[in-house]
Amino acid sequence: MAIGHVLFDADGVLQELPGGWRERVRPYLGERTEEFLELTWREEWPCLEGAIDYLPLLARHLELFDVAVPAERFFYEVWCDLRVDETSVALVGALRAKGLGVHLATNQEMHRSAYMRDTLGYDRLFERSFYSYEVGHAKPSGRFFETVLERLGARGAEVLFIDDVAENVEAARRVGLHAEHWSLERGHDRLVAALGAHGLDVA
Repeated sequence: MAIGHVLFDADGVLQELPGGWRERVRPYLGERTEEFLELTWREEWPCLEGAIDYLPLLARHLELFDVAVPAERFFYEVWCDLRVDETSVALVGALRAKGLGVHLATNQEMHRSAYMRDTLGYDRLFERSFYSYEVGHAKPSGRFFETVLERLGARGAEVLFIDDVAENVEAARRVGLHAEHWSLERGHDRLVAALGAHGLDVA
């Protein structure tokens, strides 16, 4: 069955934080950066699934670590200091020009999602966007992929998923999607080759 839809992850595939998470947080947290990030990542899951608001949680974490910066300011200065990769954007455009459904499939809470939709323009870039907080499930849950397929009205064999996290790729494959493990640091030549292997020639 031919591929009719391509799903792109966001972080590590379409966008990145210049210098990485640790370098962005270090000016505020110093030697406690790793401890702060571990706590934040451990407790953010309900936010990614849309169960709770992330900003109050972040405010509590900042208070716990004695960081005297408002949570909203910290969030936009760190979480939203994003660089969009223009080559990845061009590939999305090339795939859409071929008549494929090209969509965003990403784990995000609602505030960063809003920034990505509006400020970064992802609602214009992609045909549809599947943010985990709206889906109600976050990768690598199989329910995330099952819900996406339901909303697309597509079979797994018709969908190719690109993600920089191997666990997410394996989860997609278990649901029946085609999936490729790729990240920006691997270079776009490898992504173009992977797309070609699925019959999607964008070279």
